[in-house]
Formats: sequence, C-alpha cells, structure tokens
Amino acid sequence: MRAYELMIIFRAETEESAVQSFINRIEGMAGDVGGTLQKTDKWGVRPFAYEMNKLNEGFYVVLEILAPNAMPEVERVLRLADEVIRHKFIRLPLDEAHRRGLAGASA
Repeated sequence: MRAYELMIIFRAETEESAVQSFINRIEGMAGDVGGTLQKTDKWGVRPFAYEMNKLNEGFYVVLEILAPNAMPEVERVLRLADEVIRHKFIRLPLDEAHRRGLAGASA
C-alpha cells in the first residue's frame, strides 16, 4: 500500500453534513480499490492568503489515505464538484509516511 495525502478546500458556506458526505464518498472509493482512510483532519474555515475564484476563505479538510494506486476516480469527482474550490492529491514520500505512522506504506 502507498500513503497519500488529500487536501480539499470547500466553499466556506458548505454545510458540515455535505463535507462529511464527501469524506464518506472518498472513503468508499478508497475501499473499492482495497485502500483505507487512515485519518481525517478538519481544519474548518480559514482565510486565503490571496483571493481564489473571487472568494476569500474556505473550509479545509486533510485526509491521509492508504491505497494501492492513486485513485483517479477521486480526482475526477473533486474536479466536477461545485463545492470544491481546490484540491491536492499527493503521494507521500516513504520516510514521511513512516514518520506519520502509516505502517502499511511501501514503495
């Protein structure tokens, strides 16, 4: 399994229930490919350093995922979602994955 980090910035006015349903959907997609959602960190509404899409703040969520591959379906869903302002899906380097305690991480 490989360790991934997914940061999602939702519109600030997005309901907490809508954010949770997105997280549940991503967890389901990870499970479909044999992966797991290891950690969910909701940062809440934060101001942006600069204006994005004529908005000044957003609701930040960071997910740590163990999966056998990069899950392109997640990328597609996030690109199409109106509630999502930006997202970043990265593979964690092996040493960082071990530092975070993602034991299933491998090359």
